[in-house]
Amino acid sequence: MRIKPRIALMSALVTVGLLVAPAAVAAEKAPVDPQPSTAKLAVELHKLAIQSHGRIRVTPIGRSNENRPVWAARVGHGKLKIQYVTQQHGDEPLGTPAALEFLRTVGVGNSAWQRKLLSQVTVDIVVRANPDGFERNWRYNYDPTATPEYGEAGKGYDINRYHDPAVAPEDNPAHEAGLIQRRYAAFQPDIMVDYHMQGRYKDASGKEITASTLWPTHSAVKPADVNFAKQIAVLVQRSINGAGGNVSQYPGGNYEGIARNGYGLLGSGSVLIELSDIPGREQTQITDALASMLAIARSAADGSLRQIDPAAATLIPLRGPALPGTAIEEDEAA
Repeated sequence: MRIKPRIALMSALVTVGLLVAPAAVAAEKAPVDPQPSTAKLAVELHKLAIQSHGRIRVTPIGRSNENRPVWAARVGHGKLKIQYVTQQHGDEPLGTPAALEFLRTVGVGNSAWQRKLLSQVTVDIVVRANPDGFERNWRYNYDPTATPEYGEAGKGYDINRYHDPAVAPEDNPAHEAGLIQRRYAAFQPDIMVDYHMQGRYKDASGKEITASTLWPTHSAVKPADVNFAKQIAVLVQRSINGAGGNVSQYPGGNYEGIARNGYGLLGSGSVLIELSDIPGREQTQITDALASMLAIARSAADGSLRQIDPAAATLIPLRGPALPGTAIEEDEAA
């Protein structure tokens, strides 16, 4: 779903009850590139590493089937570990620029709030997990030999169906999913958040939904881990709604290979975030994703995340029907 041209970025980032530190918010910001090229992404990541004086550590975690680097960036040195993954589906780009803005916000500079946050959490981000799919503007990775259960024969695998903990990375037919598995295993995050995009939908009142979220729904995920994920989902709703969005529950499936289920089974608070593909709202969607990333990091660091009532997740409204005249995206449950 390659998106439309960018517009001006929202100037304020609000996370319910938590304002982003004033130094991190400019009164006016230049538009963010909503889908940086493969080359530009590498340049921007390494530029951030330099600007942060080494606080942001950038490394390739492997290469795609077409030999493009798959990048990860890590910032912070705190005990609590958070992992974000963007763009498993190549045509769902907006989580990637949000990740760059998150790294810039928390890692470039040396203010008191930054030092405190980075002493409490370590955040690892797999930035654009599917560079080959991005180049082709399609959902899958690139594998002309693919005969997938999830994906398209002769085209590629749907990476977000290949995170089953029972399948070792070296046996994973979706190569880039195996790279994420290895990074996860080495990092062992407490929190795992996977950023995607969806079509256009409305809620029961007819208002357009700007994002959707969901926790693990596989029956074998431990109740404590489901509850932690629900706390994260409630925080996501509050942070994005506080920035002017409208978050619903995502109607996702129970399959263990879906990332939010697979990493929930491994014991992380594992959450899906789907940003809606709304033409003309790209910059706002990037800002909303950034607000959620900042809210999760800050609330995990100060302990307020654990104070959220997980039962509040059931009050997040269900996603309604597709808006008339818009394409219905392939559901995660499909």
